[in-house]
Amino acid sequence: MGRLFGTDGVRGVANVDLTPELALALASATVEELGGDRPLAVVGRDPRPSGELLEAAVVAGLLASGADVVRLGVVPTPAVAHALTVPLAGSTPPAFGVMISASHNPMPDNGIKLFGAGGYKVPDDVEDRIANRLGSQRHRPSGTGVGRVRADLSDSIDWYVDHLVSTVPTPLTGLRVVVDCANGAAAVAAPAAYRRAGADVVVINDDATGDRINEGCGATWLGPLQDAVRAHGVAAGLAHDGDADRCLAVDAGGQVVDGDQILAVLAVALQERGELTRDTVAATVMTNLGFHQAMAAHGIRVAETAVGDRYVLERMRAEGLALGGEQSGHVILADHATAGDGILTGLHLLARIAQTQRSLADLAGVMRRLPQVLVNVPVADKAAALAALEPLVATASSDLGSDGRVLVRASGTEPLVRVMVEATTMERAERVAESLAATIRS
Repeated sequence: MGRLFGTDGVRGVANVDLTPELALALASATVEELGGDRPLAVVGRDPRPSGELLEAAVVAGLLASGADVVRLGVVPTPAVAHALTVPLAGSTPPAFGVMISASHNPMPDNGIKLFGAGGYKVPDDVEDRIANRLGSQRHRPSGTGVGRVRADLSDSIDWYVDHLVSTVPTPLTGLRVVVDCANGAAAVAAPAAYRRAGADVVVINDDATGDRINEGCGATWLGPLQDAVRAHGVAAGLAHDGDADRCLAVDAGGQVVDGDQILAVLAVALQERGELTRDTVAATVMTNLGFHQAMAAHGIRVAETAVGDRYVLERMRAEGLALGGEQSGHVILADHATAGDGILTGLHLLARIAQTQRSLADLAGVMRRLPQVLVNVPVADKAAALAALEPLVATASSDLGSDGRVLVRASGTEPLVRVMVEATTMERAERVAESLAATIRS
């Protein structure tokens, strides 16, 4: 049996794979592993219909195990992380947090993400210990030992939005932008934050019911944002995913600005201000070769990590770095956040436009993206597929040489093998990628 926890928490079809019984058991096990004497926990969720079901189970599990709870309601994932750094209900910050979200996954899915003290995602070994506790007998308190809901902040997101706006180095006055909220957790917080920072905001896909979360919109489907940017003639467009921990962008001409380019823009900005610690930025193995070339041209070192913002953050904490991120739009600004925060990223990207008075297209030109092809292949056995591909990957990598690369990895959240190929031409990259994908399918 594989790990219960994937790259970013426990995920599955809600009420089928991720049941209320499992959610309750996970909550109880988390109290045992992370809690102390009467711990305080925060619980947030995205607006999926199943979020209410799983939130009830998680809160019940926490209370039954003697933990007190602050309910945050529908909030972005990074808001849960931030809540662990401030005293929301008492004199000290909460001990740990639970976010109920499947991020960019389709609406029927849901997930549970865990944050430890200080707002950091719990490491793999702690997740494994929590999983190992699921089948064990545990003490259940009674009477006054039962946990209580100490506060319900579901009706206000100001505590989080105020924090985001306080970090913006340059007012966004005069900037008109389109924001795609992915019909998810960004629907309230994102427009409020951009407007308070000074921007004129056109909002799309802000249905807060959760019924259409990530459906043909947001950071995984940029077409509607591109159309809206062209239609409204704005300076830029920003897209978040279902739980708003990602940000991708579209320039005034409708061209996509991906996470690598955003990371490059922010790295140069921080370096100019003398705030890029050790002149180093953390990025994953999926980062485009063009990013590496651009950073080298600016004298910036790239610290490479495994895929997943948690691994980016681990490297950042180990080296004391200020900035890191992923091509998918997870960007971590460590001076202001303990996790990837899509709205924070969008604010700082717009602040760079306002500060330089340059277009987003001009700023994103700091790097040239090499043609890159990513093919996701459904598989029943990820390990077997990877093993079968090893010799073919070695041959393809040798053929591409220094002008390209091949990366094949198993998805940490879905039953997929991801094949990524970069080359000097799109035709060559597609040919190599499709050859490897065909081998997996066969």
